[in-house]
Amino acid sequence: MLEPINPRFPLTNSLNKIPFILQIVIGLIIGILLAVVYPYDKSVIPTFGTLFVKALKSVAPILVFVLVSAAIARHRQGSKTNMKPIIAIYLISMLCSSTLALIMSYAFPSNFQVLAQASDELNPPQGISEVLMNFINQAIDNPFTAVMNANYIAILLWAIALGLMFRAAGDTTKRVLEDISQSVSGVVRIVIRFAPLGVMGLVYSSCTAEGGFSNLLGYLHVICVLLGTMLLIAFGLNALIVFIVTRENPYPLIFTTITRSAVTAFFTRSSAANLPVNLALCEELKLPRDTYSISIPLGSTINMSGAGVTIVIMTMAAVHTMGIETDFASALLMCIVSVLCACGASGVAGGSLMLIPLSCSIFGIGNDIAMQVVGIGFIIGVLQDSTETALNSSSDVLFTAAACRRAQKKAAAAKV
Repeated sequence: MLEPINPRFPLTNSLNKIPFILQIVIGLIIGILLAVVYPYDKSVIPTFGTLFVKALKSVAPILVFVLVSAAIARHRQGSKTNMKPIIAIYLISMLCSSTLALIMSYAFPSNFQVLAQASDELNPPQGISEVLMNFINQAIDNPFTAVMNANYIAILLWAIALGLMFRAAGDTTKRVLEDISQSVSGVVRIVIRFAPLGVMGLVYSSCTAEGGFSNLLGYLHVICVLLGTMLLIAFGLNALIVFIVTRENPYPLIFTTITRSAVTAFFTRSSAANLPVNLALCEELKLPRDTYSISIPLGSTINMSGAGVTIVIMTMAAVHTMGIETDFASALLMCIVSVLCACGASGVAGGSLMLIPLSCSIFGIGNDIAMQVVGIGFIIGVLQDSTETALNSSSDVLFTAAACRRAQKKAAAAKV
């Protein structure tokens, strides 16, 4: 849930009374109605969408840098050993979820017709060897140049390296880094506050561009693929992981976490806001407090299967639209990158969308095109972001409970 920009302004107070999700729906409807009633404006209304995308482009590089470095720096050395299985499950789940999203992208390819005209400007890599060489060439870059040029590969690697170094810094330094992360996130919240106007302009442009209202069908297709993949993860992949860990029927626990955690997360659209709900549910499930008091806040930061799914499917939709030929190995590398990106996507509404340019850059898709994909993501974010948060937050409790039950079984067997 987005925080108020400044509660002292009456207009801001009035807007805060309207759920943000409803504001985006209203902007989407107004954009469609304007396209029907007056489809001739080529400057004023589309400018709202153009300015919104430009604002996202300006803040995205620094956001990636500070979020990832702060997330790594805040990790405490010498964590309790009972956290290792939970962290392992988190990472395995994200990697498997991203791979499933990749398979779904190949099985049900999506296209964004509004981007098709930009395909002539691309020089896509050929095969995994060229992808890896491009990856290495982009990685070796000055950090300031990388931020200026939106070189997300270098930004990510510099953020990881500095985050690891900051782990040995004093608490005051870590606090400063965390404050910087919160400040940048606050700027992003202000930008995203204008998403309803941006969505209005983007929808208007899509409906009045070549192809007209048929462009919206592409959005409907990609949201169906996204939601379908997340449902498969929630009731299929997660069930398999829990069964392997506990050797028990996973569905009673899954239904408990869905009804008690996912439902509230769906409407709050914030893993952080859902933390009290998850902690209370863990206590109700009689899980060890020393474990869930660490694993749940940690999961809200790094357990981002839904974010990984969004990054992969939206990137592959851009790849299919551009007509880029990709081998599975190159796409799998993108999945691994998406998992790393997802770990830094928490704390900001639409955070996973802001990390799409990084994965797009692996396939030679420039920042301008990638940020148009981000804009499309905000159009479909009415359902995508809510479902993504519900999946992320409920699986924090699910995997914590599964790991605790496995530990309890081992302890009971040891006593016998």
